Amino acid sequence: MPIGARRLVVGAHYGLRDWLMQRATAVVLTLYLILLAVQIVLAGPIDYDSWREIFAPLGMKIATLIAFAALVYHAWIGMRNIWMDYVRPVAIRMLLQLATILWLAACLVWAVQILWRV
Repeated sequence: MPIGARRLVVGAHYGLRDWLMQRATAVVLTLYLILLAVQIVLAGPIDYDSWREIFAPLGMKIATLIAFAALVYHAWIGMRNIWMDYVRPVAIRMLLQLATILWLAACLVWAVQILWRV
């Protein structure tokens, strides 16, 4: 490479860190789904009141928020990599990434609002 030449790096080259975070968030989500399945089985017939009782304890609210945060981060990594790999115009890619961040943040806020109503 000649002196002064700049290497253009495009795409989602985040490598090992993103791969590990995808796996870590997947493990968190799997553990949460197992916990939720056990809670649903123990609750018996599911109606609104039993569903509400599952999410009423603070521990379950915290576990649900951790799982939802893991889901949001998992989705962000995946969507960011898709935008970086397949959308070449930088302005459009940045707009899509911003829209994704805003959507995921809104979903996280909505989840908090729903959980703390229970």
